[in-house]
Amino acid sequence: MAKKKNVDGKMNIFQKICSFFIDCKNELKKIVWPTVKSTFKNTGVVLSSIIISAIFVGALDFGLTKLLGTIMHIAN
Repeated sequence: MAKKKNVDGKMNIFQKICSFFIDCKNELKKIVWPTVKSTFKNTGVVLSSIIISAIFVGALDFGLTKLLGTIMHIAN
């Protein structure tokens, strides 16, 4: 897009602001938004990953707690 410039070759502040918002609008038009189906699919992947990670960390915590308890019991 050709930018209008003053006689001295510079843009004033209002032209810069206007140019910024026009450029923002043009960039927003280039965005490819995901479909509802892909959004639900990706949400399912994220939620299942969180659940699997939580189960793994919980099992690890449980196992290490039992191991530490056993070690402390033997030490007494």
